Amino acid sequence: MAGSQLTNLKLKPARFVTYGDNNRGRILGVGETGGDDDVIIKYVLLVDGLKHNLLSISQQCDKGYKITFELELCLIADLKSSETILIGNGQIMYTC
Repeated sequence: MAGSQLTNLKLKPARFVTYGDNNRGRILGVGETGGDDDVIIKYVLLVDGLKHNLLSISQQCDKGYKITFELELCLIADLKSSETILIGNGQIMYTC
């Protein structure tokens, strides 16, 4: 279940996210993900019917992270130190 990896999950009143094909999904809550106190990704959305949680790439970039997409991976690195802090494989985020 997508929400099982979120911490500090707060349920939200009915709000929606719009996908690229203009379909909408109901946001059930917002939480955090990450492995330790230094690596916390905030404002991760739990959306009804999705197998994975959503996070805003632009918000992560605004917070000083560099996001790199590769064939089967998504890497999140600290922009200042270039240290990779999270690796996502489409299903699970790993803390480095």
